[in-house]
Amino acid sequence: MKYPKISSFKTPDAFLEHLKKLNISIPFDRKMIAGKDSPLAQPLKINGKTISNRFCILPMEGWDCPGGRPSEFTRRRWRNFGGSGAKLLWMEATAVREDGKSNPGQLTINRETLPDIVSMYKEMLEVHRKMHGNTEDLAVGLQLTHSGRFSRPYDKNLAAKILYRHPILDKKFSLPDNLPVMTDEEIDTLIEDFVKAAGLAKEAGFDFVDVKHCHGYLGHEFLSAVDRPGKYGGSFENRTRFLRNIVDGIKNEVSGIELGVRLSMFDFIPFKKGKDGVGIPENDKLSYKYAFGGDGTGLGINLSETEKFLELLQSLGIKLICATAGSPYYNPHVQRPAMFPPSDGYLPPEDPLVGVARQITATAEMKKAFPGLIFIGSAYTYLQDYLPNVAQAVAGSGMADMVGLGRMALPYPDIVSDILSGKPINIKRLCRTISDCTTAPRHGLVSGCYPLDLFYKQLPEAGKLKEIKKELKK
Repeated sequence: MKYPKISSFKTPDAFLEHLKKLNISIPFDRKMIAGKDSPLAQPLKINGKTISNRFCILPMEGWDCPGGRPSEFTRRRWRNFGGSGAKLLWMEATAVREDGKSNPGQLTINRETLPDIVSMYKEMLEVHRKMHGNTEDLAVGLQLTHSGRFSRPYDKNLAAKILYRHPILDKKFSLPDNLPVMTDEEIDTLIEDFVKAAGLAKEAGFDFVDVKHCHGYLGHEFLSAVDRPGKYGGSFENRTRFLRNIVDGIKNEVSGIELGVRLSMFDFIPFKKGKDGVGIPENDKLSYKYAFGGDGTGLGINLSETEKFLELLQSLGIKLICATAGSPYYNPHVQRPAMFPPSDGYLPPEDPLVGVARQITATAEMKKAFPGLIFIGSAYTYLQDYLPNVAQAVAGSGMADMVGLGRMALPYPDIVSDILSGKPINIKRLCRTISDCTTAPRHGLVSGCYPLDLFYKQLPEAGKLKEIKKELKK
């Protein structure tokens, strides 16, 4: 099924009429407000620091850190994010140890890579200072991760670390029957690695670290480990022990660094490519117990456990929540709505605007239930031409505290400054969700916006990517 592109809606009325046909609700401000009176320009207190606008750059990595060290590609990306004008920078997924890397080129934090991370961080701050006056109103955090069942630390082959045997994902990703489940003792050691990584992040100068619990990676997998025996599985208390122990360790051993969590608020059953290329559920029995925040069918939402998790975060003193959903590996239309799939993906089974509305609505529900927490929303990129109108409406109505920008920030990081100043957005730089930034790394190339960013367009990798896509169409 084909869906109309956002660029086909030439007026707000046309866009809003389409939303009505889809029977979905997405907040929308027809009149944009520039300058200090804009809802997007209001200050916000985060962990004792007051930042001066409501934009966040979401964690975007480039598979471009050989040996875990940042390359010039990485440094350029961080400089771009620093210059964007956003006052909360939620920096990219950084492995706490080698076997937890999602790819051989993932940034890794350890004693050896720390000097390079520090210099890159300072470089980013200097760009922000030169372009936006100062960094006193800027908050920067580092996302700490272990990729779990999606670990590929050495080459393109999976070197999965799993918490339980998953009847669908094990088969989908061809995991061997004799692959061992991580032991409680191995998890205990990993917790120590997270605490050490937080200490290094503090040493580097970051304001906070994110204990990542999203997108099917290890932290997220704990939340669905309903079948796992022992102290890290089964009950809600056991499934959150990993987080609680990390938080306890950081509080006891690392002073002066705050905590945040990027959370998949809900999940769906894994999807696969159907005969017509459109995504369909891997299992049509409509009974699925491994979706945290799901309703048991695999295709619906029940946020009761999500609310319990947020209550736990609140009790632990964690106020900063970056809201997302699903996984890029097994249900990308839920996680990052897009018109065009990556090479290993499927065509969208719904108008991508449905996925945008789903995340905006769920985030708003959580914000209403937990007004004392700070929520950064995701899934805005697909809105493209109408992103500013929706972002302002969300911030102005309190449906989220901040608007997070992911893929959009790759070709157009200064969209933030353009929106805040009232400058018309540059439609030629808008991400149209072509998904080359995902297709490229899935085939061993660095990630970047090959269609729109001249820097990547001119790389030899751009030609290789064209050839790869041409071969895939045969």
